[in-house]
Amino acid sequence: MSEEKKRLGDILVEAKHLSQAQVDEILLLQKTTKERFGDLIIKKGYLTETQLIEVLEFQLGIPHVLLYRVEIDSSIVHLVAEGLARRFLAFAFRRTKNRLTVAMNDPLDFYALEELRISTGFSIDPVIASKSEIEMFIDRYYGLQESVDELLAAAPKEETLVDAVTASDSPIVRLVSQFISHAVTQRASDIHIDPRESSVLIRYRIDGILRTEQSLPRSMHPMIAARIKIMAGLNIAERRLPQDGRMQVELDVGSIDVRVSTMATLHGEKCVLRLLDARNAVLSLSLLGMSEQNAARFKDLISLPNGIVLLTGPTGSGKTSTLYAALQSLAGPDKNIVTIEDPVEYSLPEINQVQVQSGIGMTFARGLRAILRQDPDVIMVGEIRDRETAEVAVRAALTGHLVFSTLHTNDAVSSVTRLIDMGIEPFLVASSIVGLVSQRLVRKICETCKTEEPLNRSEATWLNERGYHPTHLLKGSGCGNCHMTGYRGRIALHEVVRLDDSLRELILKRQSDAVYRKQLSAIGNLTILQDGLDKVMQGMTTLAEVLRVCMRDELDGAQGREQ
Repeated sequence: MSEEKKRLGDILVEAKHLSQAQVDEILLLQKTTKERFGDLIIKKGYLTETQLIEVLEFQLGIPHVLLYRVEIDSSIVHLVAEGLARRFLAFAFRRTKNRLTVAMNDPLDFYALEELRISTGFSIDPVIASKSEIEMFIDRYYGLQESVDELLAAAPKEETLVDAVTASDSPIVRLVSQFISHAVTQRASDIHIDPRESSVLIRYRIDGILRTEQSLPRSMHPMIAARIKIMAGLNIAERRLPQDGRMQVELDVGSIDVRVSTMATLHGEKCVLRLLDARNAVLSLSLLGMSEQNAARFKDLISLPNGIVLLTGPTGSGKTSTLYAALQSLAGPDKNIVTIEDPVEYSLPEINQVQVQSGIGMTFARGLRAILRQDPDVIMVGEIRDRETAEVAVRAALTGHLVFSTLHTNDAVSSVTRLIDMGIEPFLVASSIVGLVSQRLVRKICETCKTEEPLNRSEATWLNERGYHPTHLLKGSGCGNCHMTGYRGRIALHEVVRLDDSLRELILKRQSDAVYRKQLSAIGNLTILQDGLDKVMQGMTTLAEVLRVCMRDELDGAQGREQ
């Protein structure tokens, strides 16, 4: 922070947000780390970024701007050189005669203001914005926009398309790399390249929700699709049939694995890139976010010597991550753990992983049979898709192996009915399955803008009927750190079922899912909705999020109890 004029530390002490001792501690730490004063305050947990912005806005009268709500003119943005913008975390977005409005994370930095004034020739009007928001807009407008403009100015012809998408200094090569890098920075799990009639949309899936990042001219779509296909080793000339591939991208943050899927649509090939960042992989049971009761049950299940443990839930609910965490907890020199997956998402140490290759006949069932001849202790089957795979998995469990797998069902007990419908006899299902785990992902409340909100009457009544009596709930008010959504990151909700004799008896009688649910309720098993509501009460997520992913389960459960 600037030593000129009034310092931030003095302002915070005067406003009674920090003590002088805390300011002295930060100043001493700053000499070692060379970090910004405001960043260290947030890192130490003395104030959140939102609280710091509010102090500056109130004490100094410096306006707070949300860049998401401002119409940005790229010509104004580039009045500030990229090097200065990144160095001072400054983003210019408005010009009025000889004055330039600049969003800054540190509007008290006198030296930054002077250098911006000298380099641009404008008087600088600073406003406050969050660090994450400024960084994102700098990445978007200095990186992506320059590549887009350059590409539009020199669009390659069809006959030179291959050269354009392979040359290392080509604008399209830089653009696609920037898309991926920006998506990783934003913690996106997927990138969607969606061709439309007059445009091509670049969309990121962040915390499970798709968000349009940029809309580009339709003429750029063939180049983007071709570049992605070249990187993934796909046939660039085939534009009618779906193709799947994989690539590895080297970024500043490290190496990122990317799974690529292309499919022809009405307006061209849609490309979806699944980003597999090993740094964000959940490989520890303690990081799964299970409640104390569910964690204890799950650890009991995975410590059994044999049987099938099934994870259920929709696509993208984190089932594979949970399985990987379970396998990592069991791995060791005394265990032979083998998986068969489609695809192998992350490479796990001390575990033998096999990739399904249907084109050469290496299916789940065939691979599983081969694994049984490899003297395994623990087996993981990526997904039980058919009767043949289910039969081999049951046989493996009944012959002394611990088998993990997944099924796409709405809740835990539905997997029993699914296996029976596949043709597995009820007595085999009852004797082989030892546990069922249902999982959903919900968005976590952003810690930066978390705030209390009073309950309305309908929410209070609904929660009271289920045994919860809060006076208020927490929510995110929206900030730059969470893209104005109020959420940042995700947490899993679980229902963990360990089969007992009463449930096995019901399975042998081929009872309905409703009867299974009624029995689980009778023995006190927590539903996934109850786990979600407990996390709402703990301030981890919101009621709206839990109901978004669990309301179907609640209705099914109510019907089961009535019956």
